[in-house]
Amino acid sequence: MGYALKETKYRYRAYTENGTWQKGFLTEDKNISIHEGSNVFHYGQALFEGLKAYKTKDGDVQLFRPDLNYIRINEGLKRIVAPELPEELFFEAIEEVVRANKDDIPEYGDGKSLYIRPFVIGQGMNLGVKPSEEYLFSVFCAPVGTYFKGGLAALDFVTTDYDRAAANGTGKVKVAGNYAASLYPRQQAIDAGYAGVIYLDPLTHSKIDEVGAANFFAVTHDNVLVTPKSSSILPSITKRSILYIAEHMLGMKVEERDAHIDNLDEFKEAGACGTAAIITPIGSITHKGKKTIFGDGETVGEVTKKLYDTLVKIYYGDMEAPEGWIRKVL
Repeated sequence: MGYALKETKYRYRAYTENGTWQKGFLTEDKNISIHEGSNVFHYGQALFEGLKAYKTKDGDVQLFRPDLNYIRINEGLKRIVAPELPEELFFEAIEEVVRANKDDIPEYGDGKSLYIRPFVIGQGMNLGVKPSEEYLFSVFCAPVGTYFKGGLAALDFVTTDYDRAAANGTGKVKVAGNYAASLYPRQQAIDAGYAGVIYLDPLTHSKIDEVGAANFFAVTHDNVLVTPKSSSILPSITKRSILYIAEHMLGMKVEERDAHIDNLDEFKEAGACGTAAIITPIGSITHKGKKTIFGDGETVGEVTKKLYDTLVKIYYGDMEAPEGWIRKVL
């Protein structure tokens, strides 16, 4: 199963009726039976979220900023013309799944967590290009280890001529189609010996957009944390958090602005961030045959390490989180 360590017993399902979400339920059924004419198959009406539950030293179980996942999934539902999820339903689904699978939540101290995957798909017979009349909302989970083998280590990436999403398309929402579009360039990069791919802005191909399925960040030689600002970038909850940590906890200046691919020498550190991998240090970026190395290309940068350590301590309750960042489940 790769990133997932095992399957869990319970998941949550809810359906719409006449365009309105109905109360959901827990089930042990891992399979979904839907009509062959469902929009999810033919017109890609599908999106998902990703968040984690962490067990603290005291045995509590907590979620990291799930309110932002709730906001983001509803922004996505509006974009694919699907009914928005009520807040009560969203959190009931997540918390019931966590509680029902509590025996599979990894223990504190081993760097593991419970990954939670909420998703919405359009279903029901439909052969016309239009929004579905029926929808499924589901949440399932799995205990996970570290995303990259070997833990926190600097990895090598390469740019691609392919685009993950259009400039004014669906890049800002977690629709399934964005990830389908990323599979081929990702495989090309891996086959060439790289850890993953760097996407450039779809309009000019001159600025960094994203790193595979994660957001990009970098640190200038005068200690400014930079993240790209673009209409085709997913608003990462991890990125939003490291911007806050850098500015308010590490005393750094932060900037959301262009990161030109031909000006990588302005950075002493670079990395990718997202829920799955947390932070992935970037040792080098190769663009059109030119390799730019950050630091010595192998050692994790000082700022990147501080950001990672701070996030992890907050996740597992070893450091007090900023107000509103933590929601306890158990």
